[in-house]
Amino acid sequence: MRAHLQLAPWPSEQAQGTGEHKIRVVLADDHGLVRRALRRLLDAEDGIEVVQEAVDLDAASSHVHAHAPHVLVIDLDLPNGSTLLTVEALRRRAPDTEVVVLAMESTPFFAQRVLDAGALGYVLKDQADAELVAAVRAAARGERYVSPQIAAALEALDAVQAQGGLSRREAEVLRLTALGYTGMEIAGQLHISRRTVDSHRATIHAKLGLRTRAELVDYALGHGLICSC
Repeated sequence: MRAHLQLAPWPSEQAQGTGEHKIRVVLADDHGLVRRALRRLLDAEDGIEVVQEAVDLDAASSHVHAHAPHVLVIDLDLPNGSTLLTVEALRRRAPDTEVVVLAMESTPFFAQRVLDAGALGYVLKDQADAELVAAVRAAARGERYVSPQIAAALEALDAVQAQGGLSRREAEVLRLTALGYTGMEIAGQLHISRRTVDSHRATIHAKLGLRTRAELVDYALGHGLICSC
């Protein structure tokens, strides 16, 4: 795991509630009501302080450089560009600031892309009340935090890749196919063409020796890609 470059010697959890030892956060979300709710959530915590808010990617980058926060909490779908590219750029230019991404997207493939870009946290927006504080504290310690349901799906994808010889994208196409999504729906979710989806499906059938959708569903259930609940 990548080591966290701290701005100052980090105190024990008992000492994190006061003064200079607070975790400083820049919060970036373009929806005012959501942003204010998240700020109230974080500011209510001992040892966490939101030092600035941003409504787009340009402002988020500017505030990170101006305030050098310990953690940037950023929405995955901010306007004015790509959040993923912004995260990659900030990890190069402001390596002391860790990143927690908030997202509506529960597809593990996107969570992996966010983590690959350099973020330490991936939190589903509908779980922010329960998980964001823990994600911010973990990021400040240089530790990864992923919403549990996404983490479980990522582990399952890793296992399928290792056992079945599938690529990450093929494993995700398998998961979505087993969940009942059409080729067009999968293409839309993964931002790829329908022809690419069909190519991945053909490769999946060849690698795993599965011929029908029922067999794919059984395989996905047996390997934890989907649940029977």
